[in-house]
Amino acid sequence: MTDVEGVCEPRFEAVREALAALLGQDDVGASVAVRLDGEPVVDLWGGYVDADRSVGWERDTLTGVNSVSKTMTALCALILADRGDLDLAAPVAAYWPEFAAAGKEGVLVRHVLSHTAGLPDLPGPTTVEELYDREGVVAGLAAQAPVWEPGTAAGYHALTFGFLVGEIVRRVTGRSLGRFFAEEVAGPLGADFHLGLAAEHDHRVAPLVPPPSLTDEYTADAPPGPDGTRREHTGPAIRVKDANSPAWRRAQLPAVNGFGNARSVALVQSVLANRGSAGGVRLLSPKGCEPAWEEVFRGEDRVLGTPMCWTTGFGKFGTTFGWGGWGGSLVVSDPDARMTVAYVMNRMIDRDHHEDNRGMEIVMAAYAGLLG
Repeated sequence: MTDVEGVCEPRFEAVREALAALLGQDDVGASVAVRLDGEPVVDLWGGYVDADRSVGWERDTLTGVNSVSKTMTALCALILADRGDLDLAAPVAAYWPEFAAAGKEGVLVRHVLSHTAGLPDLPGPTTVEELYDREGVVAGLAAQAPVWEPGTAAGYHALTFGFLVGEIVRRVTGRSLGRFFAEEVAGPLGADFHLGLAAEHDHRVAPLVPPPSLTDEYTADAPPGPDGTRREHTGPAIRVKDANSPAWRRAQLPAVNGFGNARSVALVQSVLANRGSAGGVRLLSPKGCEPAWEEVFRGEDRVLGTPMCWTTGFGKFGTTFGWGGWGGSLVVSDPDARMTVAYVMNRMIDRDHHEDNRGMEIVMAAYAGLLG
């Protein structure tokens, strides 16, 4: 097994063993963290930042977590709702008047956060570079008609989630979502997580490593549905090389371009699992956390092609909530146990051809420590 650095309470030794085993198999570099009652009980890392395994993964190494970013974006909206600045049951158009076009008067803020708004596709952009034109994308979404009656069905809003929630936050606060997150979440907590990344941090980034036998041209697609067919792909095809580019890091893509490590992911998300506070810092009230785990929609997800339960901003899995990112990063929170587990890696796995249970192995090891 590969050497692992960091700290781990003795009862969670199974987490260290699980990470070491992963690093000795498929993983190149990775970090894991567990927080209990808002406090750290596991903070581990190991492996390498590069596919050649020549540069070690350090304590403060960052990497792109892809759609785990959505959990950060959702938290920003829940904080505003808890403050009374945003009504989850209000029409989006109450904050963003232009959004009422094309039959979207009845789209609620909650619909956007629960992937039930009927806007899973980007209007117009066909290249990754066009995603960097936030104003253009947002204007297109405001003019777009929903694909289904909002609230009646769900379909994973892979990229539109960030633009939609981001624009709502901007209309309410006058700040970009990245800036709001930095000032109202990461700053108070001391969390080394970033929605979009400044150049000063580039030297700390571990690039994403394509799945074994694939190149950095590897592109993620929606998984096949139950009948084996795929939903027609719309919008730009995002490659590993795009997600590793400086332009991607500088952009504001709140659904997908967050950068951090397991320590920072677990710290931020433990706020919700611990009823609004972590490490002695309170960001929202206990009541304000509840939408994160309260079911909004249950049924077949039209994009993912699988049964899903969506809350206000998160996937719900049994008594836990959270979400994962393209390639394998994962965060899971358990509000009953007040525990949050995060796994962040750079080696991606192609789920279309190989099972990827790495994150869940870490989660199960954390539960072994919790219950043992």
